[in-house]
Amino acid sequence: MENALIHHIQKFINLELSEIDLLESCLSLSKIKKKEHVLQEGQVCNTMYFIVKGCVRQYIINSKGVEQTLQFGIEDWWITDYLSYHNHIPSHFYIQAVETSDVIAMEKSVLDSLLIQIPKLEKYFRIVAQKGFGAAQMRIKYLFTMSAEERYHHFNDHFPEFVQRVPQYMLASYLDFSAEFMSKIRAGKV
Repeated sequence: MENALIHHIQKFINLELSEIDLLESCLSLSKIKKKEHVLQEGQVCNTMYFIVKGCVRQYIINSKGVEQTLQFGIEDWWITDYLSYHNHIPSHFYIQAVETSDVIAMEKSVLDSLLIQIPKLEKYFRIVAQKGFGAAQMRIKYLFTMSAEERYHHFNDHFPEFVQRVPQYMLASYLDFSAEFMSKIRAGKV
């Protein structure tokens, strides 16, 4: 399963066999049970998670006590609280498994060491960060420029398999509307 990460890295950079061996020696697969949290608000996040299999989400609890999903991570995606991870400050987020998930958890100290020993990994993580940032920018654009119904149809058209994987209340919160509104959209009443 660690090969999933190596395969993903090799899509962006070429690693020598010795670098692969070093990287594999630092990796281990973990299982996160459905609904299990790996990060809670107030904790310092010291780990990045590469999702080998499954689905994980990052969310907040707003001032009304309602969960607001900010990000989903599925296969071949990284998820963490980047500000907490890099600045060693308490997190403002929760990270929870939506499905039982297989992940490679990479502690900050391990990654820092690997980046020194395998400098070209910096390029890989830069590309991953740029792709993630671009996705976040597009999500913000959609939130500001599309109606709730348009956001749902856009998401459903582009990620139909994902819509079936995620509980509807989580998808509704990600798309920034209520589960009740989601039911109306799906029933064609909007």
